[in-house]
Amino acid sequence: MSESIEPIFISSKENPFVKQLRLLTSENMKYRKMGKVWIEGEHLCHALMIYPTYTFEAVFEKIYWDSISFDLQKKYARAAQKIYLLDHALMKNLSTLSSPQAMGFVIDLSVTPVIEPLMPSVILDGVQDAGNVGSILRTAAAFGFVQILAVKGTAALWGPKVLRAGMGAHFGLHLIESIDEDAIDALQIPILATSSHQGQSLKLSSKISMPCAWLFGHEGQGVREEMSHRATDWIRIYQPGGEESLNVAAAAAICMHASATNASTRPN
Repeated sequence: MSESIEPIFISSKENPFVKQLRLLTSENMKYRKMGKVWIEGEHLCHALMIYPTYTFEAVFEKIYWDSISFDLQKKYARAAQKIYLLDHALMKNLSTLSSPQAMGFVIDLSVTPVIEPLMPSVILDGVQDAGNVGSILRTAAAFGFVQILAVKGTAALWGPKVLRAGMGAHFGLHLIESIDEDAIDALQIPILATSSHQGQSLKLSSKISMPCAWLFGHEGQGVREEMSHRATDWIRIYQPGGEESLNVAAAAAICMHASATNASTRPN
């Protein structure tokens, strides 16, 4: 993007772009129909700019834009498709946060990604808590599981709570959501599922490999029957304390760490 991009100042709530933003921020799932998603705040916006995966339009509160350095303005101008400047009242009304932020990006999600058969993956089967989903995405990015496959019934991957919990992990991941169970059959890597009462111990299992796909189910019911037969192996996490089960995000972190550790210590 050219450094000479001219910001577009908007002061009217009836502006078509502002109306589009209001629609986008009115419902968690609206992005699926609109093919765009709204993110807020310096942390998420700067995290997005690290990756060339997505194109976006940048939105700033005008007083904030005027306060930043010319070099930073040029940085945003090089990265964004367009830059919009809004007055304080408009920016505040668009915010989905308790403390409105002075900047946000509108990310283009119009390109539908396809499943990569050999990519290290995490399959989410009805994981419904947004905090758990965001935490799992963050863990996946840390341990090299770059493809997230969310089966229908899973919390919206691009919902605001998941975005905040993910802390920017979204932008380096290959995210595919709202898929049917049959779509998982495209994977050509082992699919490992966890259980508190069956399967080989995670510590002892020789099945923990990379690449693989870890399958995690609903916080209460676990992996559904429709998905369970797709698991290549079942893995049990040793729990000497005797708890019935682990939080799904905690279990995911343990399992993905085990895969990454095994891969790093395997002889060449």
